[in-house]
Amino acid sequence: MEYDEKLLSPAEPEFRCTECVMDLGLSEDHFSRPVGLFLASDVQQLRQAIEECKQVILELPEQSEKQKDAVVRLIHLRLKLQELKDPNEDEPNIRVLLEHRFYKEKSKSVKQTCDKCNTIIWGLIQTWYTCTGCYYRCHSKCLNLISKPCVRSKVSHQAEYELNICPETGLDSQDYRCAECRAPISLRGVPSEARQCDYTGQYYCSHCHWNDLAVIPARIIHNWDFEPRKVSRCSMRYLALMVSRPVLRLREINPLLFNFVEELVEIRKLRQDILLMKPYFITCKEAMESRLLLQLQDRQHFVENDEMYSVQDLVDVHVGRLSCSLTETHTLFAKHIKLDCERCQAKGFVCELCREGDVLFPFDSHTSVCTDCSAVFHRDCYYDNSTTCPKCARLTLRKRSLFQDPGLDVDA
Repeated sequence: MEYDEKLLSPAEPEFRCTECVMDLGLSEDHFSRPVGLFLASDVQQLRQAIEECKQVILELPEQSEKQKDAVVRLIHLRLKLQELKDPNEDEPNIRVLLEHRFYKEKSKSVKQTCDKCNTIIWGLIQTWYTCTGCYYRCHSKCLNLISKPCVRSKVSHQAEYELNICPETGLDSQDYRCAECRAPISLRGVPSEARQCDYTGQYYCSHCHWNDLAVIPARIIHNWDFEPRKVSRCSMRYLALMVSRPVLRLREINPLLFNFVEELVEIRKLRQDILLMKPYFITCKEAMESRLLLQLQDRQHFVENDEMYSVQDLVDVHVGRLSCSLTETHTLFAKHIKLDCERCQAKGFVCELCREGDVLFPFDSHTSVCTDCSAVFHRDCYYDNSTTCPKCARLTLRKRSLFQDPGLDVDA
């Protein structure tokens, strides 16, 4: 949602209407219980609520949780206004509910199961909808019975994993009720069987837990265990939407993992090399025209840092797929810089310690880079030489000369 970027004050103003106080639900948790109903019921009230919500967004602290909630609420208000404004102008195949955006399905022959009532959807005789955000499917008659907001909103709002392995607290902490629909459950199966979700550690009824299988991020990070475990429907949708999001900083969560998984060390080195190649590409006309960096468009975080991983990255490391594809990309990038492009070749280095050998690049395996000035040397020369870096010494001398004669220009 686009809005003007202004200096935001830390104050949190109230939503006021000339006739009544309007409850926009900014204080509620959108991801643990249903979104509250709006008191605004006509077009005029909704328009005023939208304007007040826009003003609040500008006044709340930037990037704060309150501001993010207000943006979500603004979207919801505008969708509600679109529904009430003129039903004849709206698309009849769209339904918006609890941040789900449901589209009426056209297929009559595909056999599906309703996520709400857990019964078959007969497409030939029944109307059914699919949420374009989380792919929740249900009968038309079940739409108004849905109690959980769209999982896509949670992914967009607070994309993070549960990093404790199956954090069970017991059925008594749930009052012996399903964690999602609150139906009575027990381990004896009376009145309904309690099924545990290995991701959340909570228990669910058979309507909310279909024994779907998914790999568990916490088990991967702590145990390097990729065995699929049984999860609830809600957890399955959340994990599916999160699988490609780079939100795992492995060196902080479990630094010892790199000592036991050799493939991760190899991947980290390839990513570091690619980051060293990136400055060559963003200043090279040929590289920009050929869009070389788009080779990694499915893993954009690989050209931004070498620390963040997605669950899909780790799965691909485990099966050996990522190492092969990243090695091919690394070879392609190095070939452009060292062989195909004269501009990139001209940005290479000559070892100032021995002044022998070929042109060096910071991503070469046999080189070392000065941490202060980024000059590149042969690794053996760099570690055998006990003196300071020649380029650093030259820069220091020029700075001293500058203080003595301000007319001189310092140029590395």
